[in-house]
Amino acid sequence: MSDIGFTHIALYAHDIDASVDFYARYARMGIVHSRRDDGKRVVWLSDRTRPFVLVLIEAADPVRNPLGPNAHLGIGLPSRAAVDERCALARDEKRLKSGPTDSGYPVGYWALIADPDGHMLEISFGQEVALAAQPP
Repeated sequence: MSDIGFTHIALYAHDIDASVDFYARYARMGIVHSRRDDGKRVVWLSDRTRPFVLVLIEAADPVRNPLGPNAHLGIGLPSRAAVDERCALARDEKRLKSGPTDSGYPVGYWALIADPDGHMLEISFGQEVALAAQPP
């Protein structure tokens, strides 16, 4: 059966192992596929909650145009406490770029964290994207 709908986003990563570690700790994602294309390492990461993967493609040089400052990947967390925990970790690692901020409905409680290449990851609680995105 072929996938339909939004299945992945692909980003360059200079140090794939550092990025895999980052997304495992901050987004609870793990490798579901790994290969080499034209000598470059490619990994697919998933949190296994839906048919969607983050594809990381090895870049020989540091990433020049990371997602940011407002462009970002977004993940929902189960509680404000989970957001606060990851913010504390990000603060210790000097990765926290913004927040946590409570923007009320529909944005919720959120923060922006930089991955090893400077791509922004938004962590949030209370966005309720599933309710807004249901078919009519």
